[in-house]
Amino acid sequence: MSSKKKKKAALYEKLRAATNSNAMNKTSIIVDASKYIGELKKKVDRLNQEIGTSSAPQNSLPAVTVQTLEKGFLINVFSEKNCPGLLVSILEAFDELGLDVLDARASCEDNFQLEAIGGDQNQGHDAQVVKHAVLQAILNWNEGS
Repeated sequence: MSSKKKKKAALYEKLRAATNSNAMNKTSIIVDASKYIGELKKKVDRLNQEIGTSSAPQNSLPAVTVQTLEKGFLINVFSEKNCPGLLVSILEAFDELGLDVLDARASCEDNFQLEAIGGDQNQGHDAQVVKHAVLQAILNWNEGS
């Protein structure tokens, strides 16, 4: 048997094994493989639909993390959806805490993302107090929207 024929035979055998085909001739193996690929596509479509229906609820609140820095805090807020008015609510919470915004990046287009460095004027707050204030601002914003 030539090298090409051996390679083809091995390929058909692998295809037969991968598709759980019991066929003996090449055409039937290919037909079984085609059916198997169709079944896999249907499974992928079904799983994608399940993922789509089980994704996060529309009213989920943004995620908040706060890290303590040498003279302030790094505050990150992220939501997969756009949140009109949320940036203002968070900045008002910073003001109430006496945090100066030293640096910030915000995106409010398709999703909401804020990364801010807040300098603590009073230097008496800890990360939990800042996080609580930001979360409260988010809750107040959510109730008003």
